[in-house]
Amino acid sequence: MPRSRRIAHEFLIAARLAGRSLRRRLAKGSPAVTIDAGFRAELEPWLAALPAGLVSGHSFLRLPPGNPPWHDSGLELAPGDQATVLAAGRVYLSRALDVWVSPALRLWCRLGDGPVFRGTRPTNTFTADRGGRLMLGSRFPGEWLDPVGSRCAEGREFAGATGELSVLVLRWARGVDVDSLFRGLEAQRGAPELVRAEARRLAQAVPAPERWSHDWRIGPSEIFQTASATDGRSVLHCRTHADVGILQRDARWPLAPGTRLKWSWCVHALPSDLAEDTVPSHDYLSIAVEFDDGQDITYFWSAALPPETVFRCPLPVWRDIETHVVVRSGPAGLGRWLDEERDLYADYRRILGGPAREVLRIWLIGESVMQRGHGRCEYANIRLTNNDRTLEVL
Repeated sequence: MPRSRRIAHEFLIAARLAGRSLRRRLAKGSPAVTIDAGFRAELEPWLAALPAGLVSGHSFLRLPPGNPPWHDSGLELAPGDQATVLAAGRVYLSRALDVWVSPALRLWCRLGDGPVFRGTRPTNTFTADRGGRLMLGSRFPGEWLDPVGSRCAEGREFAGATGELSVLVLRWARGVDVDSLFRGLEAQRGAPELVRAEARRLAQAVPAPERWSHDWRIGPSEIFQTASATDGRSVLHCRTHADVGILQRDARWPLAPGTRLKWSWCVHALPSDLAEDTVPSHDYLSIAVEFDDGQDITYFWSAALPPETVFRCPLPVWRDIETHVVVRSGPAGLGRWLDEERDLYADYRRILGGPAREVLRIWLIGESVMQRGHGRCEYANIRLTNNDRTLEVL
């Protein structure tokens, strides 16, 4: 797309989002933001009222956006210690467009020099797998560049991010049955909402589907669940709302003439009604293929872009590795099971033209962070084929 048309396209997308944001503000449809004083006022009395001996240490923190990403919690954890993180607030990519993220996506943890990790919601309880100082990190705006979070890249799009998070970290005393404790707290009259929310999360844990894992750069999610269709085939459900998840499964397969990707899906709702090729409108549902050169092609159903539209991901870091291809567009076919087939070898040669010789993984992606819409679909019959051979992925 010529640069002048690209600028006009991005302006029109931003104008539509700004109009929606204004209408929400006028209708008072945006949820209230918890400020630090209110956060402490709710949690400090509850913390003080806990029976002696339950908590062996705690810390309140305020985390602004921007670098450096890591902030010292002041708490040292030993292997086997349990800790709970309760957080409120948000970080804005754009207040004018009402694009923001909650603590579930922004707040990350690290023990000593171990790998980064986060929860699936604004509250999280975990068991330390190693000893070390508990550090809290602000990933958004930006992306981790290594698994221990020593480097975090930011794009120019995120330079003006504003907002902050308020966080309470609790280190539980050894021997405390934290799950049982939270079950009791959920029913406790007057317990803070964040405490009850963590009790609900513990009771509703959503593990990754068997033989699939979450992309470490994005972190875990509750978006994907396994089920069986009425015909007995295995189905993966995807439900996304104001969140993002990338589910991956190893699928090593030669990238050679005749290599094809086949799948079936039933897309009920798209998380965007705008063209998905700009940062603030980049919400979508897709199936992707990762190659051994570090690149991936992700096939998605667009709300507005024509079929066979190809573009690099607009997000920082991801634009260097990910290419999007529109396979369907608009509302026609929504709510019906459809079979898809792509000549993967031909697509790779035509679109990327790199040195890849092998497929490494299949990804499923659900993204609805930017506009906080709802996306819903099911995947089935995912397989790679090459002449007379087939690799069943799902």
